[in-house]
Amino acid sequence: MTTAHHEDRLHAQIAFILEIDKLKRVLRRNLLMDGSRRENDAEHSWYLAMLALVLAEHAEPGVDLGRVVRMLLVHDIVEIDAGDTFIYDVVAVEAQAAAEIAAAERLFGLLPEEQAREFRALWEEFEARETPEARFAKALDRLAPMMANHHNEGGTWALYRVTARQVLEKVALITDGSPRLGAFATDLVETSVARGHLQP
Repeated sequence: MTTAHHEDRLHAQIAFILEIDKLKRVLRRNLLMDGSRRENDAEHSWYLAMLALVLAEHAEPGVDLGRVVRMLLVHDIVEIDAGDTFIYDVVAVEAQAAAEIAAAERLFGLLPEEQAREFRALWEEFEARETPEARFAKALDRLAPMMANHHNEGGTWALYRVTARQVLEKVALITDGSPRLGAFATDLVETSVARGHLQP
């Protein structure tokens, strides 16, 4: 590998690193656990990676934890261009896929070719949910905002008049990745309804 090739490779990597700093500016709908402000996408990705490390024992046997963490760290990078989509907004969710594919092309395309392929493959694996790693990663992605809403007297559930039925549809994704975490999420929903923080 020539010196010029090394330089080009490094410049491409730095360009990507500078671009993903923008993830810190993408605000999500949900609040932090203490309710003080909205969470940003970079915080969300870090938090999910930590959840993966802490809750690894609740994944299916044999799950590659390193792959789960890598998936979680790249899964929302596309939102730099596509923005955060509220999962209970049906119209926005329908338009989400095309916007995120275009974002993946541009953002991962900043990297050297083989890294671009690797990162894009991780993102696509997460979205497809066909592997045990992707199902566990998606379960954590669904669980974290539920926990935030539960600890914020309903949070975005209350603000957008989300019902328990709608939330339980999302719990199915959690159960698919981890039956134990799915049962925990179901308990959160039932407790939130009992407290009046989530519509039945």
